[in-house]
Amino acid sequence: MSAPRRVTPRDFVKKKQRGERIVMITAYSYPQARIVDAAGVDGILVGDSVAMVELGLPATIYVSMKEMLHHVRAVARARPRALVVGDMPFMSYERSRSEALRNAAAFIRAGADAVKLEGGAEVADRVEALVKAGIPVMGHVGLTPQRFLTIGGYRLMGKKAEQAAKLLEDAKAREDAGAFAVVIENTVAEVAAEITKRLRIPTICIGSGPWCDGQIIVLHDIVGLTEEPPYFTRRYADVASVMRRAVESYVEDVRSGRFPGEGMYRRMKPEELEAFRKLLRELDR
Repeated sequence: MSAPRRVTPRDFVKKKQRGERIVMITAYSYPQARIVDAAGVDGILVGDSVAMVELGLPATIYVSMKEMLHHVRAVARARPRALVVGDMPFMSYERSRSEALRNAAAFIRAGADAVKLEGGAEVADRVEALVKAGIPVMGHVGLTPQRFLTIGGYRLMGKKAEQAAKLLEDAKAREDAGAFAVVIENTVAEVAAEITKRLRIPTICIGSGPWCDGQIIVLHDIVGLTEEPPYFTRRYADVASVMRRAVESYVEDVRSGRFPGEGMYRRMKPEELEAFRKLLRELDR
């Protein structure tokens, strides 16, 4: 039986044309990628959110190219059907097009099918250069966490008319530069809806309402592994409690002598055990 056909950037565009919702989620490891792919998502983002949810860092700006490539390789080894998008980290594409090309190529060689860049019109030339080089690009507008220091924190975007118009301009610049899709993060729903209506490429929302072409969320937020999840997520499971109870039971079983139990270890054949004891007796003389 042949493997199922991989999802491509072109499939994302076709889904928008057909009016089909696109589903994306983050994953950062081999087992996570296997699980979310089996669940039927269309795309997996190896997000720079790994900084906080896996590495314990205070913000996305602290994760490095080396760390991001490590996680992309882990996800790619699961050989998912879903499109794998690598999140280019802070200062990996801002300085020059040549640097953006070099770092994006590293993501593709690590197993990503596409890369994601934050920012609007100011990075359109980087997007254009990557696309011309054959690297599919997903845009990211609205709240751009890599710029949280300059925008004054993790703020809701698009509340004012002028800012809303700028977000539309940024999203259009991404489309014109050749991006196949654009993420809209933490933006008022009406603005995200207008961007979605005006773009030919699909919009993937996170915290930006129901009127986008698709949705993306951080895996840890929906399974209960995030200590303080954002307001725009929904918890579908409490994996943290399940894991804690499992470890508590393990601790109790080890301390009481119930672990390991019968059948969880291997024993010597009687004749080998007798020969071993004989050797021990000779050693003890």
